[in-house]
Amino acid sequence: MSRQASRGAKIIALTLIAALVAACGTLPRSGPSKREIFAGSVLNEGDAFVVAVNDRVARATAVLPALGFSDAFRGAAQIGADTIRPGDTLGLIIYENVEDGLLTNTGASASLIDEVQVDSSGMIFIPYAGRIRAAGNTPEALRRIITQRLDEQTPDPQVVVRRLAGDGATVSVVGGAGAQGVYPIERPTRTLTAMIAAAGGVAIPPEIALVTVTRGAHSETAYLSDLYTNPQLDIALRNGDTIYIKEDTRAFTVLGATGTQNRLEFETEVITAIEALAQVGGLNPFLANPTGVFVFRNEPESIAKAVLGRDDLIGAQRLVYVLDLTEPNGMFNARDFVIRNGDTVYVTEAAIVAWNRSVAAVFGSLGQITSAGTAVGVE
Repeated sequence: MSRQASRGAKIIALTLIAALVAACGTLPRSGPSKREIFAGSVLNEGDAFVVAVNDRVARATAVLPALGFSDAFRGAAQIGADTIRPGDTLGLIIYENVEDGLLTNTGASASLIDEVQVDSSGMIFIPYAGRIRAAGNTPEALRRIITQRLDEQTPDPQVVVRRLAGDGATVSVVGGAGAQGVYPIERPTRTLTAMIAAAGGVAIPPEIALVTVTRGAHSETAYLSDLYTNPQLDIALRNGDTIYIKEDTRAFTVLGATGTQNRLEFETEVITAIEALAQVGGLNPFLANPTGVFVFRNEPESIAKAVLGRDDLIGAQRLVYVLDLTEPNGMFNARDFVIRNGDTVYVTEAAIVAWNRSVAAVFGSLGQITSAGTAVGVE
């Protein structure tokens, strides 16, 4: 071999080595490697805690949204469809068992009081009976109260109470209902699920439907599915309630060596890591490193303390959870680990993928170098 050819071979070898080293760090890829993620941990003076998922970690992080109705909402009794309310107009007929009654005209046995309006405080005024609370009572209950009051003034009075005008109790159903509108609280629709059914059900997938009830200044939310599985959440309605049905907007992102990379909304109330991967077609068999499935999350202080076993943490912490699907319990851990709103699930590439990509890039460059060497007389 000539001296010139030997020199050319050395140049090509050095160029190959330099190109291979450079290619390992500069070639396009889907994200950081497993080694690089660990290098950014707190143990290596990074800003995130890297934690391997096990049974204890899965339990400590399985925190679901705190949804449901309070005791104040659940403890409210069902109201009657004929309950009197402020603003209603009542008609009264009072029969007296005497010829010269308190309220009747001479020769008449009954007194007709055409219109008595319930004032804003829920009260009415009846001559000789005084001010009486009407709101909250049914016409029958109010009849008994008036009879008792008048019985002290005239013997054996007979009273008839009717509601002449007034809309009664109503609720508003808005959002993802089958038919939005204002609905009366009637005997068949005195509970939340019955009213939703009367409004045409829900027009969004029921698995991710959220139901918010606003009562006065308070609003509380529950999953529609929980209303059926937990009868205590099927609360009694009150006049003026607003029922707002909306779709669950929680979402997570899946990146890296998976079937597809996408931002996904929750399809059920609870999604585990294994289900999240299944939604994007699982791991890419030609690219993925099954020992390097990561979940990136900003963890609240209380959960971070429980996971890390530390009491010196202040505020939310960046945690990176590691799932190794090749371990004996790896698939079980992935099945038990609950994904939360805002999580990023990232699957690293296998080391051989980066190597193959680098070699392919180098040999492509080497062909160009060889051609250039031939052009200048290097064989």
